[in-house]
Amino acid sequence: MQKKSCLTLALGHAASGKSLWAEEEACRLDGKKNYVATARIWDLEMQAKVADHAARRGSDWYLVEAPDDLAAVCTAASAGEIVLIDCATMWLTNRLMDEVDWHAPAEAWIGAMRDSPAQFIVVSNDVGGGITPDNAMARAFQRMQGQLNQKLAAAADRVVLVTAGLPQRLK
Repeated sequence: MQKKSCLTLALGHAASGKSLWAEEEACRLDGKKNYVATARIWDLEMQAKVADHAARRGSDWYLVEAPDDLAAVCTAASAGEIVLIDCATMWLTNRLMDEVDWHAPAEAWIGAMRDSPAQFIVVSNDVGGGITPDNAMARAFQRMQGQLNQKLAAAADRVVLVTAGLPQRLK
């Protein structure tokens, strides 16, 4: 019988150190390192951020660009692979901007991770800790992100909140 996946969720606010923590955690594990990038490059600031992340990871990571279909990427992952998905927030942003459903694709993605023999680390923003946004779209996104994080946390074997670069285990 194949070993089921191990899923770690790394939560944190913007610039909290969650991506760096997730990369370091992945490097502690044995296996092929896959970095799944969900961001779409919309401006020079995002382009620079992506370049910084790539330089930090180095050349021993395999890059998969998947702004839309995370279930397919996770289904293709094999035993012995480490799959770092950075990040759920950008994936959800893509769904919102494309004005398409996120619930069914999220369920498919989470199911694919749970059914896979690979190890997964998912990075996601905790966007609910600040003030209530002043516009309907931002409030809707905040609710969506909170719901997605709850689904990911329920499926995860381990949940870590990263604040100022310091991991706190929640689950």
